[in-house]
Amino acid sequence: MRGVQLRTEPPVGAPRFYSVPEVARMLGMSAMTVYRAIAAGEFPAVKVRGRLIVPARALEEMVDAAVADRSAVDAAEWVPFQPGRGV
Repeated sequence: MRGVQLRTEPPVGAPRFYSVPEVARMLGMSAMTVYRAIAAGEFPAVKVRGRLIVPARALEEMVDAAVADRSAVDAAEWVPFQPGRGV
């Protein structure tokens, strides 16, 4: 993904996943906006028994890519293609 080095282990004590409301607070947007982006296939998330969680690694890689490229990144690039989804 865009030449960003993948990390295999998060820093000690760092969360591996964030709730949607936590991600929304970090990004300065509403939780509903994040939920809609996830539903549209435009933001990465994992669904566990109906609950959506966002991998911390995905956020870290998006930030790293934005800083390295000195530009905006499209979160949809971090979502795997799923046939039948609007991506």
